[in-house]
Amino acid sequence: MAIRQLPETLINRIAAGEVVERPASVVKELVENAIDAGAGRIVVTTAGGGKDLIRIEDDGAGMDEADLRLSVERHATSKLSADDLDDIRTLGFRGEALASIGSVAELTISTRQAGAANGLRLAVRNGVKSHPVPAAMNRGTTVEVKNLFANVPARLKFLKSDRAEAGAVTDVVKRLAMANPGVHFVLTGSDRAESNWPAVTGEGALGARLAQVVGADFAENAVQLATVRHGIVVAGLAGLPTYTRANSLSQFYFVNGRSVRDKVLVGAVRAAYADYTFRDRFPVVALYISIDPAEVDVNVHPAKAELRFRDAGAVRGAVIRAIGEALAAAGFKASTTVGEDILAAFQAPAAPMSARAYSDAAEPMPYASGSASYSTPSPAPAWSAAPARSPAPSWEAGLAGLTEPSGRIEALEEGEPGTIDFPLGTARAQMFENFIIAQNGDGLLLVDQHAAHERLVYERFKAQMAAGPVPSQRHLIPAVVELPEEDCARLEEAAPTLERLGLYLERFGARAIAVRETPALLGQADIDGLVKDLADGLAEWETTTALSDRLEAIIARMACHGSVRSGRRLKVEEMNALLREMEATPHSGQCIHGRPTYVELKKRDIERLFGRSR
Repeated sequence: MAIRQLPETLINRIAAGEVVERPASVVKELVENAIDAGAGRIVVTTAGGGKDLIRIEDDGAGMDEADLRLSVERHATSKLSADDLDDIRTLGFRGEALASIGSVAELTISTRQAGAANGLRLAVRNGVKSHPVPAAMNRGTTVEVKNLFANVPARLKFLKSDRAEAGAVTDVVKRLAMANPGVHFVLTGSDRAESNWPAVTGEGALGARLAQVVGADFAENAVQLATVRHGIVVAGLAGLPTYTRANSLSQFYFVNGRSVRDKVLVGAVRAAYADYTFRDRFPVVALYISIDPAEVDVNVHPAKAELRFRDAGAVRGAVIRAIGEALAAAGFKASTTVGEDILAAFQAPAAPMSARAYSDAAEPMPYASGSASYSTPSPAPAWSAAPARSPAPSWEAGLAGLTEPSGRIEALEEGEPGTIDFPLGTARAQMFENFIIAQNGDGLLLVDQHAAHERLVYERFKAQMAAGPVPSQRHLIPAVVELPEEDCARLEEAAPTLERLGLYLERFGARAIAVRETPALLGQADIDGLVKDLADGLAEWETTTALSDRLEAIIARMACHGSVRSGRRLKVEEMNALLREMEATPHSGQCIHGRPTYVELKKRDIERLFGRSR
């Protein structure tokens, strides 16, 4: 078959297949054009999920007749002043969006420049362009797209429901609004409830816009990012490790004002939160990267949704450092949503029976609360007084032996004067031999002693490892742990690396490992459980060649086995010393598995539980 030149209409439809995937793609291209035109207010209107109608109105610079005619031609743009693809400083630059949209929909463009006698209107129907005609309108541009893909039924049938397409449009506009806080965005239409995000400027504008779009909850439970490294500026907000989602849809990435989905940035965020979140939980972040345009290629994807960094390692390092420093500065802070979840779990008991009804009953009526019922009321908790003692230098000094949990609440006398003024307050009681009840000047705190100490031990491990080999303590009699032969082989191979962490072990026959020394800061650790857990980890990682990259995972396992266990009764000075150390330790608001180490109920929340709030 001979080679032939494709007709212009078919070329435009092929281009539309790359640029215009769905209604949300049309909205993205048109709103980006409005932003590049200097618009201060943009109104997006849709119907039928964008399939029936998309209207973008802006108050930008507008176009004259010559520019209006060229705007619907392929590869015509005003945004590449020197034809330099290495210096792109605008959102749109390819100049094919309007031509592609006009080939698969009914396109109408109305525009007016400041000072012009009247506006102009141009229509494109199935790729056929009309002549510009006068139109009455204010300064700016209005682009209207109707019956998207009506002349391409094969594309139309692959679109999702109106509701799903409307949701995709909302997501696109949200991201554009987040990237441009100085622009007033309005999203409305017959297929949605109106969203209105007024422009915000000045200091704190970025946080205010994120609160508008993502929610005030995020702004309250996030730390601010503001660092510069190797010419790469990292700004935005990063959610606290205890403020997470079940998927990554609440992670937003912007590079030079462009919303992107880049694997380098996704991987950097995952690495920055690796110590603090569950594997199946995702932190909430809004990350803004400013970088020299020559250091990033935004021309690698037809829809400009992806990009490529010249030095991906430098960008990754800058993001990890920015998030790490911000989370460290947050210290022991935990998200407020943890306390709100606890409040939601509280229920007031059902109204009690009248005395007469109770006396007339043949048997005691069951007590109902929620979905559970009990034939007799629960016995009152047993309280036992514990005398207050002066604080010890280290809270671990003089720990008593393990005791079986009794479910009792141990009441304490008044703590040391002034400790209530600390952020985590002073210990008032221990409940179920695992939870410390503390009071500060503003509310009540419940602290998980095992989870909290686990984080403290982990952070000490990291500090000691950074300073050199971790100090160890020699056992008078080596502990022998029996394991399958393959696990013993993995541990034997990993022994040189484990020695850096203060754990010295050697093969003891075909199916056993002898542990000669353990890290000193673990104290009386569960050696048998620790070694078996490490063996499981090595089996999961399959190889020890990259074991040095897994040191933090190994430290986490060791910290878990070396922390104070649930069921250990603590003295008042030990509890208070634990609280003080938590306040001084970064990231102590969550354990190494991502769970919160404490929850806080404000005084006003407790009063609300009893109907005392006004």
